Amino acid sequence: MTTETRLLALRPVPSDTGAIVTTRTDRELAATEWLLSAHPAPRKARMEWTTAGVALLPLGTLLSAIRLPAHLVHAVAGCEARDEVDAFLEEALDGGPVIHEPHGRRYYALVPASVPIKWRKAASDWRALGVECLGRGTYLGVPKLQRVDFDPQLWHSYWAVPMSSAGDLCWPLNIARLIAAGKELTAGTVEA
Repeated sequence: MTTETRLLALRPVPSDTGAIVTTRTDRELAATEWLLSAHPAPRKARMEWTTAGVALLPLGTLLSAIRLPAHLVHAVAGCEARDEVDAFLEEALDGGPVIHEPHGRRYYALVPASVPIKWRKAASDWRALGVECLGRGTYLGVPKLQRVDFDPQLWHSYWAVPMSSAGDLCWPLNIARLIAAGKELTAGTVEA
């Protein structure tokens, strides 16, 4: 496929109703470029994705993240089966993007950059539950967008809920509800 035919293949297609249909490939490409724009050296981040499958992206300017301990998420999901937890998160967070880091048993919900400031009081309360609101001064290992499945051989971070399009992030209120439910369900328990 030549560059010209590739570009033609990636263009939005008008539907029968006149609406523009954007392909998954278009959305993935836009989301990739959007994430890369968070890095001061986008080419370096792209190289990290190519060589390691994960790029360290700075938080706090384009996006931030809320780190959720797995035990809290599992309590609300009612199970620990990855596929079921991922499906639960997709529904509970209205398709907002979430990264699962299985080694640390953590989930990272991607949120607007302003959340650590605007939700400062709530974030302070959440710390007792092992929840952290990550913003400026923090880097997050973000897997390439194609890594959407857990690999039991490698245990790499993956998208539990893939980013559906550029700038499409989790609503903080949905995460606050999930945390509140987790607090209720895990009251009195301590995770080692």
